[in-house]
Amino acid sequence: MSKNKHFIFIFLLSFIILAIVILLSYYGISFYNISIEERFFHPLYRILKPSGTIGHGLGIIGSLFMLIGVLTYMLRKRYRIFSRFGLLKHWLEFHIFLCTLGPILVLFHTSFKFGGIVAISFWSMVAVFLSGILGRFIYIQIPRSIEGRELSLSEVKNLKTDIKEILNNVTNLDESSYNKIIELTNNRIGEFYGNVVSGYLKSTFEDRRRLVEVKSLISKNRIPKDDYNRIVKLVKNEISLNRKIERLNTMQNLLKYWHVAHLPFAFVMLIVMIIHVVITLLFGYKWIF
Repeated sequence: MSKNKHFIFIFLLSFIILAIVILLSYYGISFYNISIEERFFHPLYRILKPSGTIGHGLGIIGSLFMLIGVLTYMLRKRYRIFSRFGLLKHWLEFHIFLCTLGPILVLFHTSFKFGGIVAISFWSMVAVFLSGILGRFIYIQIPRSIEGRELSLSEVKNLKTDIKEILNNVTNLDESSYNKIIELTNNRIGEFYGNVVSGYLKSTFEDRRRLVEVKSLISKNRIPKDDYNRIVKLVKNEISLNRKIERLNTMQNLLKYWHVAHLPFAFVMLIVMIIHVVITLLFGYKWIF
């Protein structure tokens, strides 16, 4: 999948989620905004209540989306036979799409009112969703191959470019600017210490400052536009790689701890969801079939 196609793919998935949220909110806002007692007299009550035609359907479809999202990603990740069906990172993005849209549909299914055993499943679902966002953040901090395989420290270091050789071939670059650019791109590589959040924010601002300073140095030397763009892209990549190497061990450990927190919530959500479905069927609540 090319870069443009991948952008369109992500855009369409995001657009679908946003469009569905807007559509359901617009259609049922007058129903969702009133108290439970008043809802019985609302004209949309029969179709938007949890057992209604639309409300019940949203719960079924949302639950199926989450199940499909979890199972397909697990199969693609764990079994080599599925490795020929697209890149793992694309499957992860589709997993995130289904496991974002699914909880949204389930939320509308509950009509924003829930309690008892369903509340356990709902809040477990919220915990899975929020931890999934955190997991995605940690995941993208770890350098990977184009297939999505996690790279080792030596493999990441091999991705680094000999920036000195490239800068030597650039005309109009004075010696002081050359040395300063080398200094700015060769920041210390070591363990990522301190508070993860504050450390990440500080390093992000520091990286931006370095890049701005490099751009200023290049502009001062009146370097041609093509060389300017090439050097900026190269420096940005070098700074990013240096920072990822610095954080690699910390992020790998965080990902291990994240799995310990993410999976139990997912299992609790699925178990309670199954119990909820069984009880619903036993009480005779059926959808359109």
